[in-house]
Amino acid sequence: MIDLSGVSKRFPNGTLALENINGHIGQGDFIALLGPSGCGKSTLLRLIAGLEQPSKGHIIWQDGSPRPGEIGFVFQDSTLMPWLSAADNVFLPLKLRGKNKAATKSQVITALDQVGLKDFAGSKPAALSGGMKMRVSIARALVTAPKVLLMDEPFAALDEFTRHKLQEDLRRLWRAEQKSIIFVTHSIYEAAFLATRVLVMSARPGRIAADIACSIGESEDRRIAPDYIALVKQLSDLLRAESLA
Repeated sequence: MIDLSGVSKRFPNGTLALENINGHIGQGDFIALLGPSGCGKSTLLRLIAGLEQPSKGHIIWQDGSPRPGEIGFVFQDSTLMPWLSAADNVFLPLKLRGKNKAATKSQVITALDQVGLKDFAGSKPAALSGGMKMRVSIARALVTAPKVLLMDEPFAALDEFTRHKLQEDLRRLWRAEQKSIIFVTHSIYEAAFLATRVLVMSARPGRIAADIACSIGESEDRRIAPDYIALVKQLSDLLRAESLA
C-alpha cells in the first residue's frame, strides 16, 4: 500500500530527525513504530499523513495519493471539543468535508458503535472517562472509513487496566475491519501485543534498525503466550543493542 524510499527529514533548525528510511506498509498490516524518545517516530507518522514533507526521498502510495478522508489520525490527546457531544465530535471530519449532519447520522452512530460508545452519543467529554474520550477520538478517525489509521501513542496517558482493554478492543476492531494501522509507541509490551510487524527505530537520526514479523496466536492468553514472551525479549535485546550503539 505504501512504500518508503530513502526518506529523510531535516528541520529548519538543522536537526536531522530521520535518515534514509526504507520500508513498506501492506494492506491490512498492523505496524508498530517502536523506539526511544526523540527518534522520529511521530515525525515519520506526520510524513505519512502528509502533514509534513520529506527533506529527501519519497513516500509512494500504490493507488495514488490518498483522497480526503482516506487517512485517519489519532493523537496522544483525545483533542475533543468540550462543548460538543460525542456524536458531534465524531461528526467533525464529515462537517469539514461539507457533509450534512442529518444525512450522516447513521455513519456517526456506526463509528461510535465500533468503539462501544453508541449509548453515549449525547454525552459531552466532561462526562466521559479518559478511556471513553480516546474511544471517541478513534471513532472520529474511523467515521470517514479511512484506508489507513495512524495512531500516535494514543494510550500513553491511560492507566494500565484501561490501556489493556483498549489494546484488546483495537485488535478486535483491526481484525474485523482489516484496515492498515501504523501505531507509535514507547512500550515494548504494547508493540508486541498489538502488531503484525514491529519496526524498531534507532536513536536520532531515526533509522529502521529492524523489521520484526510477529506470529503470536489469537488466544485469550496472548499476553502470556510463549511466542509473546519471546518477542518481548527479542525487542528488548534490539533496543538495548541500539542504545549501546
